[in-house]
Amino acid sequence: MLKAVLFDMDGVIVDTEPLHRKAYFKMFEEMNIPVSEALYTSFTGQSTLEICQTLVSTFSLTQTPQSLVVCKRKHFKYLFEHDNPLQLLPGVLELIQDYYHNGLTLVLASSASMTNINRIFDRFDLNKYFVAKLSGADLAKSKPHPEIFIKAAQASGHSKAQCMVIEDSTNGIAAAKSAGIFCVGYNSLHSEDQDYSLADKVVGDFRELGFERVKGWV
Repeated sequence: MLKAVLFDMDGVIVDTEPLHRKAYFKMFEEMNIPVSEALYTSFTGQSTLEICQTLVSTFSLTQTPQSLVVCKRKHFKYLFEHDNPLQLLPGVLELIQDYYHNGLTLVLASSASMTNINRIFDRFDLNKYFVAKLSGADLAKSKPHPEIFIKAAQASGHSKAQCMVIEDSTNGIAAAKSAGIFCVGYNSLHSEDQDYSLADKVVGDFRELGFERVKGWV
């Protein structure tokens, strides 16, 4: 029986992808890195550090990955504070509240930095619903490596067999399945060029994931 839900954040709880995209491409421009659309799309779900390590390796850059991270986060911080206001994705707050009031344990497992996670959670008052928040930026490997979901399941206090992941990216779904956890692929209008073939279920609307419907899925 379902006891815990492990949420991704970007593309599931809030659509920060447009801000991340702007921040990355401002960093690419500042650092003179010719990143194609295909290469950028392949990064979805990975941590900023791993992306920057790939950039340094791929383009034989003289800059360090850490310096690229600092540059990207500088641009993201500015955009977060000055760009179009962010909103939670439609229906996700109601879903979180539905799970919380039905006694499910909620854990966040995101590739975002803890600084960005806290920005979102403080802005939308989400901390009261979640028992733990994990950042892939604090781990040795990011998605598609399963470490973050293995640790998220441990943080929930329940077995992996009693957990469900909600993810929107190819790398996130692969990570959940590699961890041996039931995974729902959230295929929203904000999710582009992602592969949902490994997901156990695929939905396009959070109303399809109400507690009464999902409680017997695992």
